[in-house]
Amino acid sequence: MAKTGMAASLKAYFALTKPRIIELLLVTTIPTMFLAAHGFPTWKLVCWTVLGGTLAAAGSNVLNCYLDRDIDALMHRTAHRPSATGQISGTRILVFGAVLSIASFALLWRAVNPLSAWLALGAIAFYVIGYTMLLKRRTPQNIVWGGAAGCMPVLIGWAAVKNELSLAPLVLFLIIFFWTPPHYWPLSLRYREDYARADVPMLPVVADDKKVAQ
Repeated sequence: MAKTGMAASLKAYFALTKPRIIELLLVTTIPTMFLAAHGFPTWKLVCWTVLGGTLAAAGSNVLNCYLDRDIDALMHRTAHRPSATGQISGTRILVFGAVLSIASFALLWRAVNPLSAWLALGAIAFYVIGYTMLLKRRTPQNIVWGGAAGCMPVLIGWAAVKNELSLAPLVLFLIIFFWTPPHYWPLSLRYREDYARADVPMLPVVADDKKVAQ
């Protein structure tokens, strides 16, 4: 019984990190590293960067779950999250998210370089404070500006290799930035009732389908 309980607990903590979102972020990090290196970066650098980026994304996702646990409980899509069901207490979720975030900064600083560490920390802060706390519940433009956090992996990957930023990673950043809203809005149409129930002003909630399509 103890083993079963521990397995369920570990599964719950893992779910808080939103692993599917992490996968999408890493998809942009690794190719950017190859582009920056004009070939193959060292495998150690790739592994450390991916691990640091994974911890950063996981930490920000966990903190997002902590802050959104009230509205997550109202939406069918997210009601099963351990943060929404109360399976894990708010205090433990907050500590878990903070530990992951601090670990990502420390790892990137030591194993990669300080620039990548600061960029990762900036991404965490922007997603947690900028998007989750300030934008998500206040404006239909939430995903427009909040989506910038999801663009940060290209900057982190480039900085990991070059230890500097230049025009190329900024162009990649802008490509993902402008791609994010039209990518997410059609998906949010499917969950319009969920967002409306939670009083989250996603564009499909405050505009009709034709305006979203435009």
